[in-house]
Amino acid sequence: MPGGRLTQQERQQIALGLADSLPYAEIARRLGRPTSTITREVMRNGGPTAYRADLAHRATERRAHRRRPASSRGPAPVPQPHGRDAEAVAEYEETLTTVLMASGLPKMTARVLTCLFTTDAGSLTASQLAQRLQVSPASISKAIAFLESQSLVRRERDERRRDRYVVDDELFYQATIASARSNDQLVETARQGVAVLGPHTPAATRLENIARFLDFISESITRAAEQAREVLHAKRETT
Repeated sequence: MPGGRLTQQERQQIALGLADSLPYAEIARRLGRPTSTITREVMRNGGPTAYRADLAHRATERRAHRRRPASSRGPAPVPQPHGRDAEAVAEYEETLTTVLMASGLPKMTARVLTCLFTTDAGSLTASQLAQRLQVSPASISKAIAFLESQSLVRRERDERRRDRYVVDDELFYQATIASARSNDQLVETARQGVAVLGPHTPAATRLENIARFLDFISESITRAAEQAREVLHAKRETT
Protein backbone atom coordinates (compact mmCIF):
# COMPACT_ATOMS: atom_id res chain seq x y z
CA MET A 1 0.00 0.00 0.00
CA PRO A 2 1.54 3.34 -1.07
CA GLY A 3 0.86 5.06 2.26
CA GLY A 4 2.07 2.27 4.54
CA ARG A 5 5.46 0.97 5.59
CA LEU A 6 7.58 -0.96 3.16
CA THR A 7 7.17 -4.70 3.45
CA GLN A 8 10.01 -7.19 3.41
CA GLN A 9 8.95 -8.28 -0.08
CA GLU A 10 9.11 -4.69 -1.31
CA ARG A 11 12.58 -4.33 0.16
CA GLN A 12 13.63 -7.45 -1.71
CA GLN A 13 12.31 -5.85 -4.91
CA ILE A 14 14.31 -2.70 -4.15
CA ALA A 15 17.46 -4.80 -3.71
CA LEU A 16 16.81 -6.55 -7.04
CA GLY A 17 16.24 -3.20 -8.75
CA LEU A 18 19.50 -1.84 -7.38
CA ALA A 19 21.32 -4.97 -8.53
CA ASP A 20 19.96 -4.28 -12.03
CA SER A 21 21.13 -0.64 -11.79
CA LEU A 22 17.58 0.68 -12.07
CA PRO A 23 17.07 4.35 -11.10
CA TYR A 24 15.11 5.06 -7.94
CA ALA A 25 12.21 6.48 -9.97
CA GLU A 26 11.81 3.22 -11.91
CA ILE A 27 11.94 1.10 -8.74
CA ALA A 28 9.34 3.40 -7.18
CA ARG A 29 7.11 3.13 -10.24
CA ARG A 30 7.19 -0.66 -10.16
CA LEU A 31 6.28 -0.69 -6.47
CA GLY A 32 3.69 2.08 -6.70
CA ARG A 33 5.62 4.16 -4.20
CA PRO A 34 6.89 7.76 -4.19
CA THR A 35 10.47 8.11 -5.42
CA SER A 36 11.34 9.90 -2.16
CA THR A 37 10.36 6.77 -0.22
CA ILE A 38 12.78 4.63 -2.19
CA THR A 39 15.56 7.23 -1.97
CA ARG A 40 15.20 7.53 1.79
CA GLU A 41 14.99 3.75 2.26
CA VAL A 42 18.19 3.10 0.30
CA MET A 43 20.23 5.99 1.70
CA ARG A 44 19.45 5.25 5.33
CA ASN A 45 20.36 1.58 4.88
CA GLY A 46 23.82 1.59 3.38
CA GLY A 47 23.33 3.31 0.02
CA PRO A 48 22.89 1.74 -3.42
CA THR A 49 26.02 -0.42 -3.26
CA ALA A 50 25.54 -1.81 0.26
CA TYR A 51 21.74 -2.09 0.56
CA ARG A 52 20.47 -5.44 1.86
CA ALA A 53 16.76 -6.11 2.17
CA ASP A 54 16.95 -8.30 5.29
CA LEU A 55 19.20 -5.89 7.20
CA ALA A 56 17.09 -2.90 6.16
CA HIS A 57 13.91 -4.62 7.34
CA ARG A 58 15.37 -5.48 10.74
CA ALA A 59 16.79 -1.97 11.15
CA THR A 60 13.37 -0.45 10.44
CA GLU A 61 11.73 -2.74 12.99
CA ARG A 62 14.30 -1.69 15.61
CA ARG A 63 13.73 2.00 14.88
CA ALA A 64 9.96 1.56 15.14
CA HIS A 65 10.35 -0.27 18.46
CA ARG A 66 12.53 2.53 19.87
CA ARG A 67 10.07 5.23 18.78
CA ARG A 68 6.90 3.52 20.01
CA PRO A 69 7.06 4.43 23.72
CA ALA A 70 7.68 8.12 22.97
CA SER A 71 5.21 8.47 20.12
CA SER A 72 2.44 9.86 22.31
CA ARG A 73 4.80 12.47 23.73
CA GLY A 74 6.39 13.53 20.45
CA PRO A 75 6.16 17.12 19.25
CA ALA A 76 3.14 18.02 17.17
CA PRO A 77 3.76 18.70 13.46
CA VAL A 78 4.94 22.27 12.88
CA PRO A 79 2.20 24.36 11.21
CA GLN A 80 3.21 25.03 7.62
CA PRO A 81 2.78 28.27 5.64
CA HIS A 82 1.41 28.51 2.09
CA GLY A 83 -1.00 25.62 2.66
CA ARG A 84 1.79 23.03 2.70
CA ASP A 85 1.10 19.48 3.84
CA ALA A 86 3.00 19.17 7.15
CA GLU A 87 3.40 15.40 6.78
CA ALA A 88 4.73 15.73 3.23
CA VAL A 89 7.18 18.42 4.34
CA ALA A 90 8.43 16.25 7.22
CA GLU A 91 8.91 13.32 4.83
CA TYR A 92 10.81 15.50 2.37
CA GLU A 93 13.04 16.87 5.14
CA GLU A 94 13.92 13.33 6.18
CA THR A 95 14.74 12.45 2.57
CA LEU A 96 16.94 15.53 2.09
CA THR A 97 18.72 14.87 5.39
CA THR A 98 19.42 11.28 4.34
CA VAL A 99 20.83 12.37 0.96
CA LEU A 100 23.05 15.00 2.63
CA MET A 101 24.32 12.32 5.02
CA ALA A 102 25.12 10.09 2.03
CA SER A 103 27.20 12.95 0.60
CA GLY A 104 29.37 12.88 3.73
CA LEU A 105 27.75 15.22 6.26
CA PRO A 106 27.28 14.04 9.87
CA LYS A 107 23.65 13.44 10.82
CA MET A 108 23.15 16.52 13.01
CA THR A 109 24.92 18.74 10.49
CA ALA A 110 22.67 17.41 7.73
CA ARG A 111 19.57 18.02 9.86
CA VAL A 112 20.59 21.62 10.56
CA LEU A 113 21.32 22.31 6.88
CA THR A 114 18.00 20.74 5.84
CA CYS A 115 16.18 22.91 8.38
CA LEU A 116 17.77 26.05 6.95
CA PHE A 117 17.19 25.02 3.33
CA THR A 118 13.47 24.40 3.90
CA THR A 119 12.84 27.62 5.82
CA ASP A 120 11.40 30.38 3.62
CA ALA A 121 13.43 33.06 5.41
CA GLY A 122 16.63 31.09 4.84
CA SER A 123 17.83 31.96 8.33
CA LEU A 124 17.25 30.83 11.91
CA THR A 125 18.79 31.51 15.30
CA ALA A 126 20.47 28.78 17.34
CA SER A 127 17.49 28.64 19.72
CA GLN A 128 15.06 28.29 16.80
CA LEU A 129 17.12 25.47 15.34
CA ALA A 130 17.31 23.71 18.71
CA GLN A 131 13.55 24.03 19.16
CA ARG A 132 12.70 22.80 15.67
CA LEU A 133 15.06 19.84 15.85
CA GLN A 134 14.43 19.07 19.55
CA VAL A 135 18.15 18.95 20.37
CA SER A 136 20.51 20.78 22.71
CA PRO A 137 22.11 24.15 21.85
CA ALA A 138 25.52 22.44 22.08
CA SER A 139 24.54 20.08 19.24
CA ILE A 140 23.50 23.05 17.11
CA SER A 141 26.74 24.91 17.89
CA LYS A 142 28.88 21.96 16.80
CA ALA A 143 26.94 21.48 13.56
CA ILE A 144 27.06 25.19 12.73
CA ALA A 145 30.81 25.31 13.32
CA PHE A 146 31.31 22.56 10.74
CA LEU A 147 28.96 24.20 8.21
CA GLU A 148 30.73 27.54 8.59
CA SER A 149 34.10 25.87 8.04
CA GLN A 150 32.76 24.52 4.72
CA SER A 151 31.27 27.90 3.70
CA LEU A 152 27.79 26.35 3.70
CA VAL A 153 26.31 28.71 6.30
CA ARG A 154 26.85 32.41 6.96
CA ARG A 155 26.49 34.08 10.37
CA GLU A 156 24.99 37.53 10.82
CA ARG A 157 23.48 39.63 13.65
CA ASP A 158 19.79 40.60 13.67
CA GLU A 159 18.23 43.72 15.17
CA ARG A 160 18.18 42.07 18.62
CA ARG A 161 21.91 41.29 18.30
CA ARG A 162 21.27 37.58 18.09
CA ASP A 163 23.37 35.41 15.81
CA ARG A 164 21.37 34.17 12.84
CA TYR A 165 22.60 31.41 10.56
CA VAL A 166 21.87 32.04 6.93
CA VAL A 167 21.79 30.06 3.71
CA ASP A 168 21.47 32.34 0.69
CA ASP A 169 22.00 32.38 -3.05
CA GLU A 170 25.74 33.00 -2.76
CA LEU A 171 26.62 30.17 -0.39
CA PHE A 172 26.77 27.37 -2.92
CA TYR A 173 29.00 29.53 -5.11
CA GLN A 174 31.28 30.30 -2.15
CA ALA A 175 31.37 26.63 -1.09
CA THR A 176 32.29 25.58 -4.64
CA ILE A 177 35.10 28.14 -4.82
CA ALA A 178 36.35 27.03 -1.39
CA SER A 179 36.44 23.43 -2.61
CA ALA A 180 38.47 24.46 -5.65
CA ARG A 181 40.93 26.34 -3.44
CA SER A 182 41.41 23.30 -1.23
CA ASN A 183 42.43 21.44 -4.40
CA ASP A 184 44.97 24.19 -5.11
CA GLN A 185 46.69 23.48 -1.80
CA LEU A 186 46.91 19.79 -2.64
CA VAL A 187 48.34 20.64 -6.07
CA GLU A 188 51.07 22.75 -4.49
CA THR A 189 51.90 20.04 -1.95
CA ALA A 190 52.06 17.34 -4.63
CA ARG A 191 54.52 19.42 -6.65
CA GLN A 192 56.69 19.92 -3.58
CA GLY A 193 56.92 16.13 -3.46
CA VAL A 194 58.14 16.05 -7.06
CA ALA A 195 61.13 18.18 -6.09
CA VAL A 196 61.85 16.07 -3.02
CA LEU A 197 61.54 12.66 -4.70
CA GLY A 198 63.37 13.59 -7.91
CA PRO A 199 61.69 14.70 -11.15
CA HIS A 200 62.34 11.48 -13.10
CA THR A 201 61.35 8.89 -10.50
CA PRO A 202 58.09 6.88 -10.66
CA ALA A 203 56.84 8.39 -7.39
CA ALA A 204 57.50 11.93 -8.61
CA THR A 205 55.75 11.18 -11.92
CA ARG A 206 52.72 9.93 -10.01
CA LEU A 207 52.58 13.08 -7.90
CA GLU A 208 53.03 15.33 -10.92
CA ASN A 209 50.15 13.59 -12.71
CA ILE A 210 47.94 14.02 -9.64
CA ALA A 211 48.89 17.71 -9.49
CA ARG A 212 48.11 18.25 -13.18
CA PHE A 213 44.78 16.44 -12.86
CA LEU A 214 43.66 18.40 -9.79
CA ASP A 215 44.91 21.66 -11.30
CA PHE A 216 42.73 21.07 -14.37
CA ILE A 217 39.72 20.09 -12.23
CA SER A 218 40.12 23.13 -9.97
CA GLU A 219 40.37 25.50 -12.91
CA SER A 220 37.30 23.92 -14.56
CA ILE A 221 35.26 24.11 -11.35
CA THR A 222 36.14 27.77 -10.84
CA ARG A 223 35.31 28.67 -14.44
CA ALA A 224 32.00 26.77 -14.33
CA ALA A 225 31.05 28.36 -10.99
CA GLU A 226 31.67 31.84 -12.38
CA GLN A 227 29.61 31.10 -15.49
CA ALA A 228 26.74 29.53 -13.53
CA ARG A 229 26.69 32.03 -10.68
CA GLU A 230 23.73 33.94 -12.11
CA VAL A 231 21.63 30.76 -11.97
CA LEU A 232 21.67 31.01 -8.16
CA HIS A 233 20.06 34.44 -8.37
CA ALA A 234 17.44 33.60 -10.99
CA LYS A 235 13.84 34.28 -9.94
CA ARG A 236 11.37 32.05 -11.68
CA GLU A 237 8.18 30.14 -11.11
CA THR A 238 8.77 26.57 -9.96
CA THR A 239 6.62 23.61 -10.94
